[in-house]
Amino acid sequence: MTSRYDSIKDLFTSIAPDLQGINSWRYQKQISGGCQEFVEAISFHHYLETQTLITHAEAQALIPDGVELTADDYVLGLFDLTGELMRFAITNIATNGTLPRGAATAGEESEGRDILMDLRAVRTSFETLDTSMGPNDYSYLKKDIQKKVEVMRQSVGKVEYAAYGMIIRGRERPKGWVPDLSEGQERGREPVESY
Repeated sequence: MTSRYDSIKDLFTSIAPDLQGINSWRYQKQISGGCQEFVEAISFHHYLETQTLITHAEAQALIPDGVELTADDYVLGLFDLTGELMRFAITNIATNGTLPRGAATAGEESEGRDILMDLRAVRTSFETLDTSMGPNDYSYLKKDIQKKVEVMRQSVGKVEYAAYGMIIRGRERPKGWVPDLSEGQERGREPVESY
């Protein structure tokens, strides 16, 4: 991760001079998508290590001085995180037959929270966001929120559906089951990557 992070940090550093003074908001629309993708990536990494969301302050600390991580970009990046968590959960269910879980902490049962519990908590929190603003106010969050909420709901729904299927079918596949891919390779086809 360090080499990729260093590359991204260099790119942020290269645009920092253009974002100073009166230009601090001039190019916000152009860098917003990159900031959201950065938050998505670092929050996924942070979640895998700690099973918690990265805070705005922690995310801002990973971006070089001179580039501001707006609250809108932070929140929209966390919305995108739900898609990454969905792919991670579905892959784990398909390959291991279980939902990813964190380690147990004080006060929890023998096993830690699973990723579905965390996705549901994030969904509940995001669904309570109030993005209403005055008629002259503008926010990327207000503009993009409806689409992001719908995609987030779909992501959480996919994990719920996969978990329910795993439980209801009684985990039909034996643990460690892997599909036989040799048939497709014999015909000269490349294996297809999917989640």
